[in-house]
Amino acid sequence: MTSIMLFAAGLGTRMGPLTADKPKPMVEVAGRPLIDYALDLTKSQPLTPPVVNLHYKADILRGHLDDRSVVFSDETDLLRDTGGGLRHALPLLGPDPVVTLNTDAIWNGPNPIAQLLNAWRDDMEGLLMLIPTAQVLGHKGKGDFVIDNTGRLTRQPGHIYSGLQMIRTDGLAEISDDVFSLNRLWDNAIARGTLHGITYAGRWCDVGQPDSIPIAETLIGKNADV
Repeated sequence: MTSIMLFAAGLGTRMGPLTADKPKPMVEVAGRPLIDYALDLTKSQPLTPPVVNLHYKADILRGHLDDRSVVFSDETDLLRDTGGGLRHALPLLGPDPVVTLNTDAIWNGPNPIAQLLNAWRDDMEGLLMLIPTAQVLGHKGKGDFVIDNTGRLTRQPGHIYSGLQMIRTDGLAEISDDVFSLNRLWDNAIARGTLHGITYAGRWCDVGQPDSIPIAETLIGKNADV
């Protein structure tokens, strides 16, 4: 069984008033909180109970998930960003490669976690799920990575990073800061030629700002198979 962490501790500032009284993963799309859609993706996959990190309005998220099969990584003392948050949760995740998933997107198509797990190889330090720009909704970036013919990644405008990856956590020991982004881990892996990527077979909507919510709701109406 593979461990999985759901990143749910961010402040959600781009959501404006929608996050004034709730954490971003509790913002609703088609009447359901974003965190519920992320948890749907973990069902029927060979995963241990998800680890969910908490910081902003933590009690609201904890209360919503209290009857679910999840484990909490409490960051109410300090918001550690993605890299620091992953390292903080390692006692709950174990030493093996971990799947991490952002909780602010809607997926339409085959289960992306299943696709990721099927593509993982032992020679990889990280494997990122990327979205071709033609399949992206609600996202204004120009792209994050390019995949070469061996599956290795370089940083330049190309595919969009989806917020889903599988990664070895050994490299976290190389970073001494308490607060840092997973970008630090990725850059080290790129330098070693061990950061890989695959592209998602369906469509994906980034729900990072209020005007993405109606776009995501339209996508949900297209019979997502998750």
